[in-house]
Amino acid sequence: MTTVRLLPVTTEHECLRCFDVMHELRPHLAAPQAFVSQVMRQMAMEYRLLAAWQEDRVVGLVGYRLTENLLYGRFVYVDDLVVSEEGRRHGLGARLIAAVREEARQMRCRHLVLDTGLGMALAQRFYFRQGLLSRGMHFVEALNTEETGS
Repeated sequence: MTTVRLLPVTTEHECLRCFDVMHELRPHLAAPQAFVSQVMRQMAMEYRLLAAWQEDRVVGLVGYRLTENLLYGRFVYVDDLVVSEEGRRHGLGARLIAAVREEARQMRCRHLVLDTGLGMALAQRFYFRQGLLSRGMHFVEALNTEETGS
């Protein structure tokens, strides 16, 4: 694998270049421009996107945010971590996690937190190798947000 550079995504154009890789992780994102719009909204709320570039192609992404709560104090939450099919098995996921971990330390965060699906055994094994430990379960309820007619 040729040299890979890790660079923050800051523009709509850069974000659009990330769509194909993010789509591997989030296949429900069907429209590239809707993805760009959503990421830009999230960036206004402190979401950060770090891209791994191999020449002029994005081959990996990590999306994360600085937050704080009573459980963890100040922490970085990883929303998205994905490496393209051809970029896997080259340590790129570990590099992305390490970059976010270092930024979290510089921001004086006490924890690095992420969620993964219960059936994602390979991802869980990767996270354990990166020093992340399972400390709980994540519960979700889909809320019906459709307006009802009178």
